[in-house]
Amino acid sequence: MDPVELFHRVAATVPAYRAFLAENHVDPQKIETFQDFVGLPMTTKDTYTLRHPLPDLCRDGVIGDMIAVSSGSAGVPSFWPRSASDERVIAERFEEVFRDSFAARERRTLAVVCFALGTWVGGLFTVNCCRHLAERGYPITVVAPGTDRREIRRVIPELAPYFDQVVLLGYPPFLKNVIDTEDLPWADWNVKLVTAGEVFSEEWRTLVARRAGIANPVRGIASLYGTADAGVLGNETPLSVEIRRFLATRPDTARRLFGESRLPSLLQYDPDVRFFEAHDGTLLFSGDNGVPLIRYHIADEGGVIPYRDLLGFVREHGFEPAVTGPERPFVYVFGRSHFTVSYYGANVYPENIAIGLEQPAVSGVVTGKFVLEVVTDAAQDRHLTVTVELMPGEQPSEETAQAVGASILSQLLRLNSEYANYVPAAQQAPFVRLRETGDPEYFPPGAKHRYTR
Repeated sequence: MDPVELFHRVAATVPAYRAFLAENHVDPQKIETFQDFVGLPMTTKDTYTLRHPLPDLCRDGVIGDMIAVSSGSAGVPSFWPRSASDERVIAERFEEVFRDSFAARERRTLAVVCFALGTWVGGLFTVNCCRHLAERGYPITVVAPGTDRREIRRVIPELAPYFDQVVLLGYPPFLKNVIDTEDLPWADWNVKLVTAGEVFSEEWRTLVARRAGIANPVRGIASLYGTADAGVLGNETPLSVEIRRFLATRPDTARRLFGESRLPSLLQYDPDVRFFEAHDGTLLFSGDNGVPLIRYHIADEGGVIPYRDLLGFVREHGFEPAVTGPERPFVYVFGRSHFTVSYYGANVYPENIAIGLEQPAVSGVVTGKFVLEVVTDAAQDRHLTVTVELMPGEQPSEETAQAVGASILSQLLRLNSEYANYVPAAQQAPFVRLRETGDPEYFPPGAKHRYTR
């Protein structure tokens, strides 16, 4: 993608962007070089999309043929028009996963869409992209039970025997919960997973692969980086997964590369379709979507690494990937970035806690859901507190709480050097509270889970 060319196309066809440039005293005719482009003011929801009528945000002031709705962290709905042409471009990200990781060109594939259906971006958008693959000749059949557990339980056993593989598409904790709690012969169906919406650890990938009977986690589970604002921006490839699994075993090396004590998602993107920039540790992107966006500050924490730079870095640290991949740049994205808690000056990330719950000693008795908070007691002393959801049928016990706490602490000390050095040894052990499945206060069924309070 030539970002300067995209800029001029958007400036000429999108009324809201023309008004935005005028407000910021930018003459489009003077934007001629890449350096001119990166000097343009950023757009955000507050400064751009929420300030203009919906038609003015679209090409030629015309709303597309479909609208997705996002609520954002504040719960205020945002509307994101898109068209079939947008979906066809984004379907290439799905195609790369289905072709290169799942060999779906040669296998009859049942794609089971388990994202929420309705106005939200995930479900219907994924259905449409999978159907575009069928139009391209892939032997793919789509069924969309959404998040209805009864429908998932009903349709998969009936349909799976007719196919060579079953691909479940959904949010990571939901798919894990379905695999953990539905007594189905997953290993008989050659299951694969496509996830989006949350960062997961490599321990999670290994654990879920084992429970679903996925022999090769590198090619059996792929994550997408998607947003309501612009659809899918990037996707995991076998190469990015291999590199990430290497970095997961070397926290110090990962910290040198990414600058934090947590492992981000690592994906590749197509620079002919999306243009990424890093700004103060966060991401900007430009793309020609249903709502074309120029230097849009999505506020996800992360960064961009050129292909040769990342391959050079891991080779310098003794790793040679066994797989090859597209020579495209990498984007990394931290999850739940604004949900950290501070304890004795150390930033504690939900990702650090999640890995503790994914260890073999405790993963069989917990669902993986938790709430992280710092609680002040009557003596005004602060305690790192983790409330953990138990698997169905499990009851809280002091023995389980101690095992969970020990597992969380060992991973905190391994992964988070701030925690190991800032927090006094006597205060390092987290206080663990166990709750039964679906606890109405901490883990209400059907609600979007928040990992911190």
